[in-house]
Amino acid sequence: MELKNICLEVDEGIGIVTINRPQVRNALDRQTVRELADVINFVEHNDKIKVVIFTGAGEKAFVAGADVAALLERTVLETYFNENQAILSQLAAMKKVTIAAVNGVALGGGCELALACDLRIASDNAKLGQPELTLGILPGAGGTQRLSRLIGVAKAKELILTGDIIDAAEALRIGLVNKVVPLGEAVQSAIEMARKILLKGPTAVCIAKEVINLGINTDLNSGLFIERLAQTVLFSTEDRHEGLSAFLEKRPPKFKGK
Repeated sequence: MELKNICLEVDEGIGIVTINRPQVRNALDRQTVRELADVINFVEHNDKIKVVIFTGAGEKAFVAGADVAALLERTVLETYFNENQAILSQLAAMKKVTIAAVNGVALGGGCELALACDLRIASDNAKLGQPELTLGILPGAGGTQRLSRLIGVAKAKELILTGDIIDAAEALRIGLVNKVVPLGEAVQSAIEMARKILLKGPTAVCIAKEVINLGINTDLNSGLFIERLAQTVLFSTEDRHEGLSAFLEKRPPKFKGK
């Protein structure tokens, strides 16, 4: 896998994916998007990676958005078969837990990248928003759908229709991010959160994420049924026995993912 605009580091079960174009505030051009697709495929099928962190190079920008010049050249047919939307949908559906370490500006496609992750940690200098309507287009890589599911329809309409850009404190208040940390600490905070997740039963983590994702798009009774089936599956695993036994024996569990 040859990467020019993205860096991938792997350490003790944690993959750190860095969009590395600081000279253009880590904007997503076509090359970077395709590299992102390659990286997502790689980490998804790499058993050594359990949690994936996405961030941007430097402290000024997570991802400032899409390359506007490239959008001007995009054809109607290319827009319909939206490559960016498909890639971020693959990211959102990944079995592994994903965390966005939002260090600075996350606008347009950058905000949509963060939305496709399971969790979001923002530096206190972060700015987030979906200003696409200012360009006569809309958030087309999942923003209209994921933002409303995360923060509610009314607030999502406000942010998208006005194009307002909000700071980290407001993003935390409305539930767009999980946590705000001082400048320069977003990645380290994401690593600490990832390490907490790595201590949990890996099969339970994977299934819990999927149950939440499925349940949010269905009615309550169907969601509860999915939850009950998932719990039944987990009760058949060796990890369930290990976790309960370790608790009773007052020792750390040794999960095997079985």
